[in-house]
Amino acid sequence: MDTVSERAADHWLTRALENAGAPDDRALHQQPAALLLVEGAAGTGRSRLARLMLERAASAGAGTLAVGFTPFGATVTARPPAAPSPPPAPRVPGRPPPGGTGTGTGRHGDEGDGRPRGTLREALAPLSGADRTPGGVPLLLVADDVHLADRPARDALRRVLARPPAGLAAVLTYRPEELREPGLVLGRTAALPASLAVRRLTLAPLDGEEVRALVDELLGGPDRGPTELYTRITQRSGGVPQVVVDLAGLLRETGEPRERYTLRDLEAAGVPPRLRQLALGRVAALPEELRPVAFAAAVLDEPAEAEELGAVAGLTAQAGTEALVRALRGGVLREDGLGRYAFFVPLAATAVYDAIPGPVRRLLHRSAARVLSHRRPEPWVALARHRRHGGEVRGWLHAVEQAATERAAAGDHQAAIDLLETTLSRTTVPLHARARLAPLLAHSAVLGLRSEQTVTVLRQILDEQSLPAAVRGQIRLDLGLLLCNQAVAGMQGWLELQRAVEELQERPVMAARAMAALAMPLLSTVPLERNLHWLRRAEKAGAESDDEEARTAVAANRVGTLMYIGDPAAWEALEALPRDTTDAVYQQHVARGLCNAADGAMWLGRLAPARELLAEGVELATRSGAAYVEEGARGTSLLLDWAEGRWDDLAARARAFAAEAETMPGMAVDGRTVLGMLALARGEWQQATAWLVGEGPREPNAAAVPHVAAASGAMIRMALVRDDVDAAVAEASAAWDRLRDKGVWVWGAELAPWAVEATLRSGRTAVARAMVAEYAAGLEGRQAPASDAALAWCRALVAEDAGDHTAATALFRQSALVYAGLPRPYAAVLATEGAARCRLAAGGDTAPAVADLASCVGRLTELGAVWDAARVRALLRAHQPADGHRPRGRPAYGDQLSPREQEVADLAATGLTNREIAATLHLSPRTVEQHVARARRKLESQSGQSLPRGRARRPG
Repeated sequence: MDTVSERAADHWLTRALENAGAPDDRALHQQPAALLLVEGAAGTGRSRLARLMLERAASAGAGTLAVGFTPFGATVTARPPAAPSPPPAPRVPGRPPPGGTGTGTGRHGDEGDGRPRGTLREALAPLSGADRTPGGVPLLLVADDVHLADRPARDALRRVLARPPAGLAAVLTYRPEELREPGLVLGRTAALPASLAVRRLTLAPLDGEEVRALVDELLGGPDRGPTELYTRITQRSGGVPQVVVDLAGLLRETGEPRERYTLRDLEAAGVPPRLRQLALGRVAALPEELRPVAFAAAVLDEPAEAEELGAVAGLTAQAGTEALVRALRGGVLREDGLGRYAFFVPLAATAVYDAIPGPVRRLLHRSAARVLSHRRPEPWVALARHRRHGGEVRGWLHAVEQAATERAAAGDHQAAIDLLETTLSRTTVPLHARARLAPLLAHSAVLGLRSEQTVTVLRQILDEQSLPAAVRGQIRLDLGLLLCNQAVAGMQGWLELQRAVEELQERPVMAARAMAALAMPLLSTVPLERNLHWLRRAEKAGAESDDEEARTAVAANRVGTLMYIGDPAAWEALEALPRDTTDAVYQQHVARGLCNAADGAMWLGRLAPARELLAEGVELATRSGAAYVEEGARGTSLLLDWAEGRWDDLAARARAFAAEAETMPGMAVDGRTVLGMLALARGEWQQATAWLVGEGPREPNAAAVPHVAAASGAMIRMALVRDDVDAAVAEASAAWDRLRDKGVWVWGAELAPWAVEATLRSGRTAVARAMVAEYAAGLEGRQAPASDAALAWCRALVAEDAGDHTAATALFRQSALVYAGLPRPYAAVLATEGAARCRLAAGGDTAPAVADLASCVGRLTELGAVWDAARVRALLRAHQPADGHRPRGRPAYGDQLSPREQEVADLAATGLTNREIAATLHLSPRTVEQHVARARRKLESQSGQSLPRGRARRPG
């Protein structure tokens, strides 16, 4: 037993059995019989709990008598006392139990080791009027679904419980909403004596965390969808375990099994057949003249007051009250803690709604709109839905506008987006209404989380030439921002923003915002000089404007622009931001500026300030409802964790983030970059390539971002290890051209060392020296410690190539010291490795270099960089002095893996080919093949496990 209800039942059962097993010479009142009343709505797990209690009692050595009531009679299964055995493991609600506790199909059960006892009366006869249970052995009597028991069955149970024998523990489970007489399990004539210890246990719905855990188990793993998916399942199921189980089953059937499911998949799944049958059956049991109250509840689809339900249903006050009472007693509706009424499971309303004839639904929606219009404040979202389905077009569009404005003002931009998209996607919406609603959609889309349909809808609206230029410019401004940020269509967004500036001549405040966006270097591939040109124009427009919001927006983008390029003036610009503003609109701009500054500082290597700026920006974004800014900050936080070596569970968090942001490439790129860099360090190169090259940051329109430079650096590393120098040089040349074209050299910290190494490996020494000189010139006047460390690394590579190992050692050490101070532990280890390598090549005393390599292996192992650790370990092994006391010959490891075999096995398990493993460990491919074969044989002989054959034997 594992849930709260199960633990409570287990505690009761333990106490009951202890009392039941008391010595015979104890007085009867000291060994009372016990009764547990277990009530729970349909699907809450009563029967499962009953089975668990029977199994628990049997494992404790007690006898059991199980009675299961159905509409067709009762099934009875008896089990004699047995030797104690370990209790069974808990199971998922709704899943059938293992064999042995079945209820059979007739009037008595005969499964497993249970013994048939004839009719219920015959089975209970030995307990009626007895002082103790048969044989004096503790007995657990479980009667499941007592609400289905007929009068004779209830009489039989009443007789036993009126004078219960000592040693009896009884459990009655039932649906309270289906009792013949509300609250009376066994009827009004039941008499429970004082000697009977009575307790009641109510099975509560699952909470959000319990629903998430159950869904994950049923779908085969954690994080099978965005947080909104779990929230929606919890809301629509009401936390009823059986409904959750059925919904998960429908999700699995929406298509091929997949890693992630979406809200769209949940909508496509519909209502589980079991719930549909239950809901429609309960409604059908109501007298026909009283069913409108259920139809009204289905149309409203939210908790409502009794008077509202009656009014929507078109019933008089008396008829409405009668109908509501019957619906409550029939289990159709339930009352919440605020005195409102709704379906017993929220999703059941959908089943009933679908069954209402169309013309009746239309009338009910109109009635609902009239009734809800009297609420204060007006529920605009609900009114929009009812007026739309009621065919009231003008009222619908008015309600949509009011609802979207209200939601956006409250910071719930995604709700506004969903509502406006649905409305504007309908071609029947008049032009004047589209001109009012489209700017609302565009503005919310920029601040919220992108919807796939938003860009399409906005472009369709902009194609309508009859819109005024200023309106088109306002919409185009937000469309440009949406394309640049959420959609990673930088150049498309750039062009839209330029057109917006032209269309917004009559609105200089908005024009200034468009100019400020054009100044952001991260949003496009245009040369930096063009960004700075627009920054100067935006600053001029902002200074000339009397609008505080425009000045704030320009100031926020100025901060981001200067920080991204490493300009020392960025820190002064930060001080000029109105960070203490209390206006939500200004706070959104300031939050954006702070989070952009944090992201820029992270790429510069200013990690501690980046953390502080990020925390302040997130706090403002949360307070002002800037969901996109808040969510984007999560990506920056992941990049900071990667840079600082906080790699514990980082891959899982980055994978979840990338999946949640899968419809927003601009945001997902942070998670994909982290996953790619982690996979590279671990030797998972296929995964690294998929994350870094797949659908990620290397799209042509996004080729200027620092993520792309980092991805190129990783691709060059992998090509060099494979000894594919041509591919490495081609990647390096293309990446270097991108940096040169953009002119933001501080974005090259993750690229420059590997690009220079590839160029040197190709024999193009002069070109490599020119690259280093160009990189150094590009960094002049910039504050970018990560790039300073990378520049020292580049110079070390040039010195090493020239044979000046002493100078190279010093430069590598300089790089490592800068990285360590940031702190960037992974980069510091790689630079330290370079210093040790050059120290070994210089000759002389090699002990310090060997000690450094040993330290590098330890630190890489702590980080989880499996491939790097193996690579450095191989270099270390080649230079470690032999142990003078080691016996001659190869040590005998028997069935155990030798250190080398373990090393090869670890790398093979990451997916590296034999040739890649050979290059990593400085071995021949043939030797690696032999190690793999031996490791496989030993693993199979030890425990049946093996190396992944598809990975270890791929041709290299």
